[in-house]
Amino acid sequence: MSVWIVRLGTPRLPREGTRIGTVRRPPRGVRKERYAVDDWFDVWFPELAPSADLMARGKAAETEEEWAAFVRAYRAEMDEPPVRRTLDLLAALSKGADFSVGCYCEREERCHRSVLRSLLTERGAAVG
Repeated sequence: MSVWIVRLGTPRLPREGTRIGTVRRPPRGVRKERYAVDDWFDVWFPELAPSADLMARGKAAETEEEWAAFVRAYRAEMDEPPVRRTLDLLAALSKGADFSVGCYCEREERCHRSVLRSLLTERGAAVG
């Protein structure tokens, strides 16, 4: 059992389980009933996405320093009590169920999902 970190809109991995979209907005031009069918996500959970302002900063980050500042700020957002509890819950669930969390970004290393991977791993999640 594991939590998988995935790119939304890509074909599902074997044993990926329920796909959770940790994005601020649903995919543009895709009808709601197509989200799961077209491998976007089964459940939309924007609470784990960076705030709109922070997402803009992350997308605009060109230097390592700018990216590091984004990571620090996103980690601070994810340290709010309700979000911490959600991350703890996902880490615990990963030990007994397969599911995935993801975002649209092409490169995980410059996407908030890389930070989610770290946050879940730090909580003892079984990450696939």
